[in-house]
Amino acid sequence: MGGLHKSSFVRSHDRGFAQVVGNNTGRIGEALAWAEARLRAEGVDSPRFDAELLLAHVLGVSRATLLAHLDDVLAPSQHTHFREAVARRAAREPLAYLVGHREFYGLDFLVDRRVLIPRPETELLVEEALRLAASLSPAPHIADVGSGSGAIAVTLAVRLPQAIVYAVDISAEALAVTAANARRHGVAGRVRCLEGDLLTPLPEPVDLIVANLPYVARTEWDTLPPEIRDHEPRRALDGGQDGLALIHRLLATAAPYLRPGGAILLEIGAGQGAAVTSLAHRYFSQGEVRLLPDYSGLDRLVIVSTPPTAEVTSRPSTPF
Repeated sequence: MGGLHKSSFVRSHDRGFAQVVGNNTGRIGEALAWAEARLRAEGVDSPRFDAELLLAHVLGVSRATLLAHLDDVLAPSQHTHFREAVARRAAREPLAYLVGHREFYGLDFLVDRRVLIPRPETELLVEEALRLAASLSPAPHIADVGSGSGAIAVTLAVRLPQAIVYAVDISAEALAVTAANARRHGVAGRVRCLEGDLLTPLPEPVDLIVANLPYVARTEWDTLPPEIRDHEPRRALDGGQDGLALIHRLLATAAPYLRPGGAILLEIGAGQGAAVTSLAHRYFSQGEVRLLPDYSGLDRLVIVSTPPTAEVTSRPSTPF
């Protein structure tokens, strides 16, 4: 069943499902129609698409195969498994956790409750990191701070065959997922998982630091969609009172971990551009700081490029 477990609750909608696929013909098309109506009633954004992916997962087939067999009849056990999956999605459990994977930058990544689900907007960070890495070194050493699922670290290792990527996370559970994805994509020998706080586990300075750190402000927590607020790991999202606590600490301590001419690439929240660029100028006064929007025009990336000679920056005398 790909990790689906029996739900602890059954709503009245489930009796409707039984009438359609249990007491009637139980055809795939009818089951999908029931599930779409159920998910739409619960406010799920893409009810038909989610229903199709859930049933394809339960049956162990591709979505294309599923849609080519809408008149096929489901077995009773398949009815049950699909009903349980739909109930969990209706309770706003993320689709990626239910099916156990998510596509990112053309690669398929294992995900579960131990890690944040990779987002499409983070692909912009990967694009810029690939461009920067190519200009820094033919065999760059890269640190991915807050690696989580390993989507960034593994993608960079796949796209840069000569690169060494340090995947750093404070969570041992998250690093287990990173390691699994590195093995999945054949780069385990070049993705080195390091447990610890921000940059402290690094064994050497690197050419490029990339980070998609928690940046949700605590004042915004209650406004998040239930899929995020109630199901994804809070530790991977909560950026402190203003959302910048970890970003601030990383910028304040990054200089010794960068090789001369190295760069830092940070994903940020919409509206955080001015604050983060100000911090970057503060800690890298001789560097070049750029703010890049995403394809919707929202603040998304801050890039700090350091000069090719060692730079001395003023940093707080006491740690955060």
